[in-house]
Amino acid sequence: MSVLSGKKILLGISSGIAAYKAPIIVRLLKSQAAEVKIVMTPSAKDFVTPLTLSTLSNHPVYSTFTEQLHNNPVWNDHVALGKWADLFLIAPATSNTISAMVHAKCNNLLIATYLSCTCPVYIAPAMDLDMYAHPANQQNIKELNRIGKKVLPVGEGFLASGLHGKGRMLEPEEIIHHISEDLKLELPLHGKKVLVTAGPTYEPIDPVRFIGNHSSGKMGFALAEEALRLGAQVTLISGPAVLEASPDIDRHNVVTAQDMYVLALEHFTHADIVIAAAAVADFKPRQVGKQKIKKEGGIQSIELDSTRDILAQMGQLKQKQFLVGFALETEDEQSNAIKKIKSKNLDAIVLNSLNDPDAGFSVDSNKVTYIDKNETTIPFELKSKILVAKDIFSQILIQNA
Repeated sequence: MSVLSGKKILLGISSGIAAYKAPIIVRLLKSQAAEVKIVMTPSAKDFVTPLTLSTLSNHPVYSTFTEQLHNNPVWNDHVALGKWADLFLIAPATSNTISAMVHAKCNNLLIATYLSCTCPVYIAPAMDLDMYAHPANQQNIKELNRIGKKVLPVGEGFLASGLHGKGRMLEPEEIIHHISEDLKLELPLHGKKVLVTAGPTYEPIDPVRFIGNHSSGKMGFALAEEALRLGAQVTLISGPAVLEASPDIDRHNVVTAQDMYVLALEHFTHADIVIAAAAVADFKPRQVGKQKIKKEGGIQSIELDSTRDILAQMGQLKQKQFLVGFALETEDEQSNAIKKIKSKNLDAIVLNSLNDPDAGFSVDSNKVTYIDKNETTIPFELKSKILVAKDIFSQILIQNA
């Protein structure tokens, strides 16, 4: 999931040849599920048309303080525009626009909106090399940085003048990358490594049959996605599941409890937060048939051995890690969950109950209780597993504050 997803982004376009790249910026922002509105200087319309930008953004384009609507004057409220935005990107930002920003020269709707907004402002300068290098422009850029605005670097290459050098606006992809990386720095799990186990394990009886359970992996996958949204570097170890994960998640597919044991312990050492949401089989057949066992032959019994307890082993090895387990109980639920916290050296446990309708295996919703190592219990109402993942991480962040 993109860090720009759901963001309200105001794009300011000033009058320079680089304005022809503005439609590409709009498309890239929209492709990352951002909502985009546009304010432009009147002369910017010489380089890119409001119709193009309106079509791509699905919003009207603003360029003047008032406009005629059905023969009635309408005020374009620059204050409301500025308050609407989660961030304001000005691209291109010409020498004239940068100067007006620094000196509060409120001579067009773009500058009025800039002066009214309180959200983060990103500025992509665009000008010829000698203009960019001029001490006055460099001083203005330095001043914008000083007051907390985020001035992006410029590109180097052929310019509209035919010269070659620094001053051209960054390419749209580079602008989006710079903003995304900057926003990630502010996320609560930036720089943290999160390990999540998810799904069932299948313990083979023969090449065809296995011992397993009804886990779909939906809860673990939701937790991995939420960790990614919060800025973490995420490793997901999943048993057999048909779910898709974001490409930015480092996903490893396994089948058996032993497979998961090996991979989980390998990644555990480097993790900061570990959430063991997998429904690992507790038992496996002692003998695995090399050929399919024929129905006619019958099976009198299957001898079982215990699988390795992944969570208990991680609890023994725990040093700096924050370790969260899951408990799926059918009786004495809370007391059994608390026993697991102590016996497996956990920092918290998430309690599921199979007694709750529309919660547990295979469904899209869940009802959980979060219990920390001090036995503080926080029950949550039935909700989607996506929202449950948010609840769980809200408690993890509180404990790690």
